[in-house]
Amino acid sequence: MGYKIEDWPQIETEEYNFDKLNIPRDHPARDVWDTFWIDKKINKNRPEWDFYLLRTHTSPVQIRTMLKWELPLKIIVPWRVFRYEQEDARHTCNFYQLEWLVIWEWVSFWDLKWTLDTVMKKLLWEGTETRFRPSIFPFTEPSAEVDVSCQICKWKGESKWKKCSMCSWSGWVELLGSGMVSPKVLNHCWIDPKKYSWFAFGMWIDRIAAQRFSISSSRMMYQ
Repeated sequence: MGYKIEDWPQIETEEYNFDKLNIPRDHPARDVWDTFWIDKKINKNRPEWDFYLLRTHTSPVQIRTMLKWELPLKIIVPWRVFRYEQEDARHTCNFYQLEWLVIWEWVSFWDLKWTLDTVMKKLLWEGTETRFRPSIFPFTEPSAEVDVSCQICKWKGESKWKKCSMCSWSGWVELLGSGMVSPKVLNHCWIDPKKYSWFAFGMWIDRIAAQRFSISSSRMMYQ
């Protein structure tokens, strides 16, 4: 589909991990994502507002790429991220995200939905259904969380009344967040939001693998 792969180091700064993505210091997302901070001995010479951390998402790569590349651009960022989370069937403290970014003239939410629907059908199977739910992310507006029909239930042949623990017995698995990127983020990267529009979405590679190969718990990837 014409995308290029990009990556940057796993150790990031607050500026790129939060600030330039429109996540200010008092934003609740900083608490929800439970960041792993680098030791204070290493951060002692850093400004108090820009400490080193283990990146909580792959979105800082978007910022660094936008500051480096000429427009328009289409990139994929499939790399490792870290969050201090309670582990269960769908969560681990380190995992892999697959993030997509498009910056072009006249890109719409319809383009986002078409791309996601096409990708899910290729990664899983042609009968995969997607479900969009309105959500709030600081770096996109409008925003949506996207679920896919649970493939594990499908291959197990479960009825609609008896689903698996991966989808919490609902028949749907939350796989990614998406949206049209906020003009504030474009301004942080010196991009004219009146000329360019963009969409982005990020998903969990571990959950894709679990769905594709009927793995009942993400923890099995690391055990």
